[in-house]
Amino acid sequence: MKKTLASEQETHAFGAEIAADLKPGDALGLVGQLGAGKTHFSQGIVSALGSVESVTSPTFTLVNEYHDGRLPVFHFDFYRMEDADEVLKIGWDEFLDEPGIILVEWADKFPELMPEDTRWFRFKIEDDGTRTIEQGTFTE
Repeated sequence: MKKTLASEQETHAFGAEIAADLKPGDALGLVGQLGAGKTHFSQGIVSALGSVESVTSPTFTLVNEYHDGRLPVFHFDFYRMEDADEVLKIGWDEFLDEPGIILVEWADKFPELMPEDTRWFRFKIEDDGTRTIEQGTFTE
């Protein structure tokens, strides 16, 4: 499945569409260049799950938690992580045991840490400025 999105609002709306089918324990790996829409997509998911919190990229905090919606969301960003051990030290395994949604930007940095049934989304900025999001399996 590949979707072309012309605006931040469309990216947000697509995230909301994906959120409708999420259940406890689901993991989403978001892959793509800076500015391609990973955080806007995440905002759509968190908002559609009923959270009223402001969703920002957890680039410097490493994980943001949203507990006020239908399901808790644990929003990670692996961008600044140097190795998988750093991820494990912030309690990665404990988060995987939680009955919520795992949402990881830059998940391709440590694909071995992602659950086997992770839903992968690849984000790309096209030459005309639109964004494409393709859902599939992770391949290196």
